[in-house]
Amino acid sequence: MSAEKSNAWRDLKVRTLSGIMLGAVGAFCIWAGDWPYKIMVAAMTAGMAAEAATLFKVSPRSWRGGLYVLWAACAWIAAVTGHWNAFPLFCLSSLIFGLPLCAIMCVIVVACNALLWLRLGGALPVLFVIGVVVASDSCAYLTGRMLGGPKLAPRISPGKTWSGSAGGLLAALLTGFLIASASDYPATGSALFCAGVLAVVGQIGDLAESGVKRKIGVKDSGSILPGHGGLLDRFDGLIFAAPAAALFSLCVTLPRPFWTADLHAVLTALTTILHM
Repeated sequence: MSAEKSNAWRDLKVRTLSGIMLGAVGAFCIWAGDWPYKIMVAAMTAGMAAEAATLFKVSPRSWRGGLYVLWAACAWIAAVTGHWNAFPLFCLSSLIFGLPLCAIMCVIVVACNALLWLRLGGALPVLFVIGVVVASDSCAYLTGRMLGGPKLAPRISPGKTWSGSAGGLLAALLTGFLIASASDYPATGSALFCAGVLAVVGQIGDLAESGVKRKIGVKDSGSILPGHGGLLDRFDGLIFAAPAAALFSLCVTLPRPFWTADLHAVLTALTTILHM
């Protein structure tokens, strides 16, 4: 076996083992709900804020970096105490940290609120989003390595291919279909649509994070997750997909899950939001 293939296998092995451990912890917190889940989201929120500050040369141990992390933590506190309408305030007021950090804060805060909001409908909506994003990400990685081919966005992320993107999308559709079919509300047609949208949005999030890192000149946002890099590296797709799922959820009535949302209702809601 060549050194290059050996390194590729070693990287895949570490990535897989790390992913299994991360998945086990996440699955427990999602299943348990309440404070285990809330604390998991809090850790994600604070960790991603700390990584974002570091990316822009602001140490989380400095007063400015510490305040930035505290800003994200306060947005989490507002969400867990039911003050959902407070998140725009945290987004807009984070302009004091500068436009780049403000933009990332907006993404983190909206994602934090979305993940907490989705869990109000039970564990399955959260598992649907995470399952679709993980399936898309993992299968895109494996398909791209096996098939190669034309690059998806060579100037942003040279390693991503069209074959990988297609493989990820197919895996996401299958995962969404299986999770919806196992629920009390199959709605397989709309579930496939939602899974497809979340997969595409997740891939856009992946590319967006890659673009930021490329502009800054770093390979990973951190090193806390072996084989994956940082939290932003691992959850880049999720923090874009979760708000999309939360938007779908606004178009259904509990206990119906978000993937039963009617497309017309979703488009109407989106139009209303854009005109506010």
